[in-house]
Amino acid sequence: MEYVRLGRTGCKVSKLCLGTMNFGPYTSEADSFRIMDHALELGINFFDTANVYGFDMGRGLTEEIIGRWMAQGGGRREKIVLATKVYGHMSDDVNDRGCSAYNIRRAVEASLRRMKTDHIDLYQMHHIDRSAPWEETWQAMEQLVREGKITYVGSSNFAGWNIAQANEMARSRNFLGLVSEQSVYSLRNRHIELEVIPASKAYGMAVLPWSPLGGGLLCGIFSAEESVRRKRPALLASAEKLRPQVEAYEQLCREIGMDYADVALAWVIQRDGVTSTIIGPRTMDQLEANFKVLDMKLDDATLAKLDEIWPGPGNQAPEAYAW
Repeated sequence: MEYVRLGRTGCKVSKLCLGTMNFGPYTSEADSFRIMDHALELGINFFDTANVYGFDMGRGLTEEIIGRWMAQGGGRREKIVLATKVYGHMSDDVNDRGCSAYNIRRAVEASLRRMKTDHIDLYQMHHIDRSAPWEETWQAMEQLVREGKITYVGSSNFAGWNIAQANEMARSRNFLGLVSEQSVYSLRNRHIELEVIPASKAYGMAVLPWSPLGGGLLCGIFSAEESVRRKRPALLASAEKLRPQVEAYEQLCREIGMDYADVALAWVIQRDGVTSTIIGPRTMDQLEANFKVLDMKLDDATLAKLDEIWPGPGNQAPEAYAW
């Protein structure tokens, strides 16, 4: 396993980050425990979750599962860089969401209780909260750092200008500011190449892509058996809108003799500016398959063909669209 710095910090994280959104809703607690144990054995030391995970089965459920896993001892808590998020609504309470100081304090205490730990290594804002002024949000985060309840602050789903705004305000307060940005990024969705990746680089932030498989679109949807396709009607409908590209992609994968999902994941891992890519295995087999991709390298010819099939903006903004 290769380890890289979490942005401009001295903290080292694995090139793969274990995403846990499936733990609870789709993966049993026992299987989740086994996946987390094996992730550690493979050298994955970066675990990501969010307070809302568990969704219809109960928001907070995934954090509770992680908490019970860490409570088993054996150095589990000490061996991982633990990341969670705040923003999503946790109840019908009008204040039980967002990044107000009021909610941040309540949310972090609840996450700490659920995960049975005294600190969170990376506390991420799950979305930009346009109703909370940065002075308020940073005051709350600074207090949590002073109390030792969080170590670093990150963002997720921020625009490039949100990143700049947040970090400039933090700088004026002599605070470290954002150290990471977690964004959707895949061959299917390359929007962050315009401004988010350049902004993150400029501020020394880690880029943590989520959904590297394009929500399943890049996993061989048209090559799968009919019974498998019927189980995912929404994905199939989405794929139909992009059929020429998806079919060309699947054909390319067959030509180079690589699994569809492996190509998609390898592409994200190799992208300039990417720090640690979030994988979300539902099973042990998926974890093993994701891990093996670290040893795969896409050559220049394959990368060029992928650019033809799934073209990005071609450059950062404004060069991508202006002289």
